Amino acid sequence: MDLGLEGKVALVTGASRGIGRAIALRLASEGAHVGICGRTPETLDSTLSELRATGVHAHALTADVAAPGEVERFVDESARALGGVDLLVANVGGTAGGRTLLETTPDDWLGTFDVNLFHAVRAIRAAIPHMQARGGGSAVSIASISGWKPGPTAQYGAAKAAEIFLAGALAWELASSRIRVNTVSPGSILFAGGGWARFRDRDPERFSEFERREFPSGRLGTAEEVADVVVFVLSERASWINGANIAVDGAQGRPSAF
Repeated sequence: MDLGLEGKVALVTGASRGIGRAIALRLASEGAHVGICGRTPETLDSTLSELRATGVHAHALTADVAAPGEVERFVDESARALGGVDLLVANVGGTAGGRTLLETTPDDWLGTFDVNLFHAVRAIRAAIPHMQARGGGSAVSIASISGWKPGPTAQYGAAKAAEIFLAGALAWELASSRIRVNTVSPGSILFAGGGWARFRDRDPERFSEFERREFPSGRLGTAEEVADVVVFVLSERASWINGANIAVDGAQGRPSAF
C-alpha cells in the first residue's frame, strides 16, 4: 500500500529513542523527510544518522520540550531546514512525582501536564501556519490507554485524557484548513533503554510472570507496532480519520507501572 508520504516533511518530538525513534524511521522508510528533537545529543545523533542512511533529508535539534520556546524553536528551525511542515507527531510524555495523590505536589501535576498536554498544544500550534501554507496537514499526539483506563498514576492519566480531548477539539477547529488531528494511545511498550526493558533485565523471572498475567497475548507491544499505526494515521490513506483516538494495546486490560 502506497501511503503517499514520499517527499512530505514530518516532525517528531522525542525521537531519539523508543516509540519516537521508531516513528521517525518508519516515516523515512516511506520517503518522508524527517525532523526530530530530543534531550540527549548522543542518541539524537545516532537516530539522525539512521534517518539519513535511508536517503531522505533529516534534521535534528537538541531540545527540552518542557522548556519555554523550545518546541516552537524546533518546529520553526525544522521547517526552514526541510522546506515546510506537512506532518507532526507530538510524542514526548512522562510523569513527575509519586504514585498516589498524597505523594504528589501541585508542581508534580503541573510538570506532568507541561510535558504531556502543553507540549502537544505548543507543537501543534507552532505547526499550524506551516501546514496551512502547504494546503493542509496531519498531526498525531501520542497519548496512552491511561487516558481512559484508570491506573497509576493519576497525574499522568489526567494529562493523557486531556491530550485525547485536545485532538477531538482541534479536529473540529482545523478541519476547514484541511488539517487532521488524532491521538494514538499505546499500552505498555517494550523498547531498548526503556523502563520495561530495565525491569526485564533486572528480574527476568518476575517480568515473564508479569507478561503472562497482564497481557492477553503474553507479551508487551513493540515500538514498531505503534509506529506502523501512527504513520498510517498520518497518511493520506487515513484521510477520513479525524478526531479519533486509536488504542494500540493488544487488548491490555489496565495500565501497568514498573
